Amino acid sequence: MFNDKKENQNPIGERNIIAKNTSLVGDINSDGDFRVDGKIEGTIKTSGRVVIGKDGLVNGTVECNHADIEGSFSGKLIVNEILSLKSTADISGDVIMGKLSVEPGASFNATCAMKGSVKVMQNKGEETKKTA
Repeated sequence: MFNDKKENQNPIGERNIIAKNTSLVGDINSDGDFRVDGKIEGTIKTSGRVVIGKDGLVNGTVECNHADIEGSFSGKLIVNEILSLKSTADISGDVIMGKLSVEPGASFNATCAMKGSVKVMQNKGEETKKTA
C-alpha cells in the first residue's frame, strides 16, 4: 500500500522560458530545460535541453545535453548528445556535439567537431581501442 521508495523526480523536467520580446544579458546555470523565444547574450549551462524558437536569438555560449534550434545562434555551442537544426536555423561560431541532425534549408556556418566515444573491441584475446 505504501511504498518506501521515492519516485525518481527528474529536475530536467522543469522548463524555463525566455519569452518573445524579452532580452536577457548574463549567465544562466540550471538543471532544467530552456526554451528561448527572445534574445539572450551570455552563457547558458544546463544538463537538460535547450530549444531556440524561430524568433529566438542566442549570442554567447551554450552548454547542454540536447539542443533543438529553429532560430539564430552565434558563439560557442557544446551539445553532449544530439544537436537538431530545423530548416529555419541560422548557426555560426564553434560547435561541438555528439550527433548532428540538419533539416534542408538550415544555415550552418561553423567550425564543427563531433565528440567520439572510445569503443573497446575484442580481437582474439587482444584489446584494440578505436574512436568513433
